[in-house]
Amino acid sequence: MDLDRRTLLTRATCALGAGVVAASCGSEDQAAAGSADRAAWESYWAGIRRQFPLNTDDVHLSAMLIASHPQPVRQAIEWHRRALDASPAGYLQDNNGRLREAALAAAGRYMGVDPRDIALTDSTTMGVALVYNGLMLRPGEEVLTTEQDYYVTHESLRLAAQRTGARVRKIALYEDIRQVTPESLAERVLQEIRPETRVLALTWVHSSTGLKIPVRMIADGLARINASRSPETQVLFGLDGVHGFGNQNQMFGSLGCDFFMAGCHKWLFGPRGTGIIVATPRGWAALRPSIPSFIDGESWTAWFENREPQGASTAARMTPGGFKPYEHQWALAEAFAFHEGIGPHLVQTRTEELATQLKEGLARMPNVTLQTPRRPDLSAGIVSFDVKGMTPAAVVKMLKERRIIASVAPYATRHVRLTPCIYNSPADIERALREVRAVAMV
Repeated sequence: MDLDRRTLLTRATCALGAGVVAASCGSEDQAAAGSADRAAWESYWAGIRRQFPLNTDDVHLSAMLIASHPQPVRQAIEWHRRALDASPAGYLQDNNGRLREAALAAAGRYMGVDPRDIALTDSTTMGVALVYNGLMLRPGEEVLTTEQDYYVTHESLRLAAQRTGARVRKIALYEDIRQVTPESLAERVLQEIRPETRVLALTWVHSSTGLKIPVRMIADGLARINASRSPETQVLFGLDGVHGFGNQNQMFGSLGCDFFMAGCHKWLFGPRGTGIIVATPRGWAALRPSIPSFIDGESWTAWFENREPQGASTAARMTPGGFKPYEHQWALAEAFAFHEGIGPHLVQTRTEELATQLKEGLARMPNVTLQTPRRPDLSAGIVSFDVKGMTPAAVVKMLKERRIIASVAPYATRHVRLTPCIYNSPADIERALREVRAVAMV
């Protein structure tokens, strides 16, 4: 890491590939400078890769499932674990509040929100379920979602509808993913908003196809619709954000949603079994808890006084209680600090660079159909594809035998997924492409 992050960020704009630089600069001196920048760029990311204890025999392209911990996170977990083992009750009593607040403060900085608007959870699934099952819906109201959304969203909404009498309506987000544009996706969603629609439940980056939806464009359109509605009939916007969280340079406010749910043990490389809900004050007020909170003072006081808690729900009231894997929750601060130390813009730049290399290579292969849009504004780090005449499971199995770690999308329509991230290199991508090409020719 010879160059500082700011210098790399400035120079990386024209140094993402020596060939690109040479073609655009037009002189040998400029091409040489571009090559030097490229070497520095790759040296920087090689240093990031050394923070992870991943084995070097495999090409690890499944960070979207569960991540390896970088060194600062591993060290923090181990420090807290040893201290808890040495004095479980004592260390917990002396440090839980302080360390939890440090984790929330780090999450708040990363997301650009007040830490008091963040609830700590165990996973994306828990966050999605707490939000959608916590909605105070009424019979006759509806939640709008898409056919392309994931099981966790669909099932949480189904259970919420059972309890409240509200209705869930699913729409097709597109007919042909190869024809989508940000404008067409936003229009498809917004034109389906009805007077009875109370909640819009979407996913930022689809784990099946890797499609990234235009969240801000949809939020802006929703704001125009809400401007003509009374507060109690305005549409709330919930977002499963896990596959953009940690690889896209977007803060909560720039998305424009009311609820954002994500696990921290994927692209953020955070401790396993951790997650967050971020919500606006309007969002928190629209929810009621499903699990008792251990950190909401009003809930405890009301219980002591044998009365109902007063006031609207807050992040603290919506934070599930119970004993936790505390060493993991507390080490969230180091996970956020690790990303901040690199810089979210650099993380997104590197993720897009590697994903573009992978998509372009797959798109040129015979017998391979790329499912993920090639445009960076319509995709993030997930790259999905099919191999003609083979099931996705068979392709993943054959790639694993060739030391390429891929995964299968758990949907009715399944695809093979390769998900490059900041601990991968262009050489990893080329190796993966060689092996996919060999499998596709079998």
